Amino acid sequence: MKPYLADPGKTKELLARHDFLIKKGYGQNFLIDPSVPEGIAAAAGLGPDDTVLEIGPGIGTLTQYLAASAGRVIAVEIDRKLEPVLADSLKGFDNVSIVWGDILKQDIPALLAGSGVTPPVKVVANLPYYITSPILMGLLKQARLFSSLTVMVQAEVGERMAAAPGSKTYGYLSVSVQYSARPRLVMSVPPHAFLPQPKVSSAVVRLDALDGPAVRCRNENFMSAVSKAAFLQRRKTLANALAGYHPLGVTREQAEEALTALGLDPRIRGERLGLAEFAALSDILWDMTHANDQEQKEISL
Repeated sequence: MKPYLADPGKTKELLARHDFLIKKGYGQNFLIDPSVPEGIAAAAGLGPDDTVLEIGPGIGTLTQYLAASAGRVIAVEIDRKLEPVLADSLKGFDNVSIVWGDILKQDIPALLAGSGVTPPVKVVANLPYYITSPILMGLLKQARLFSSLTVMVQAEVGERMAAAPGSKTYGYLSVSVQYSARPRLVMSVPPHAFLPQPKVSSAVVRLDALDGPAVRCRNENFMSAVSKAAFLQRRKTLANALAGYHPLGVTREQAEEALTALGLDPRIRGERLGLAEFAALSDILWDMTHANDQEQKEISL
């Protein structure tokens, strides 16, 4: 069956037929420009052997295009009131199954196993802007389950994901995403491609999951905290930023010593460091702040 929904008239007709009211609280903005779902499906590189995990199918506009290209689509939707709408829009697309629930609360390995699917799968999603980061970070922590993630996000978020060190948009999100995946901006999406129109532009980003972390470090959570601290107050020097982030337990003297050991100017700012430098910095700071822990372990032995 061919996709047909990316059309303003047919979208309004479907919504009216089921007396469905769009919920701003769920970030519901439905695509009405066919070039966008076509572009997303093409960017995901879908084929008959692929299983797609779609997040937030909404009324099924993008789902139709995914189903027309992939072997199977498993779509997770939080709004149960969309059940009759999706039953209508996906009629005839027999390779789609809907899982009702919050993606943030899903046990994805169990979900895939229960559906008889062996990872890796491809994620495709038009992510709600208000919870983009929690969803994305949750997925990337399980990157081994996915070969790629093709997501539509707010334009500035997409730019931050793909940003390089030293650029104005490079930050904590850049480091977090690039630790687990290789991001690439695919296309821009203007507000008029949606019903209702959002106030901001969007972007489609493809993230190819890495076989393992981009860099190795002593403790992933600690490295994440170091990079987070680096960007909380961008105008501060990195040494001051690290010392000012109390969860790290790092003094300014330790931060300056660690940076000097790496051959970096203690006055450097966080946006100048790449992933390898953040990993090396976090390892030195980890050893400094956990030296007593190691001594205690050795004593207890």
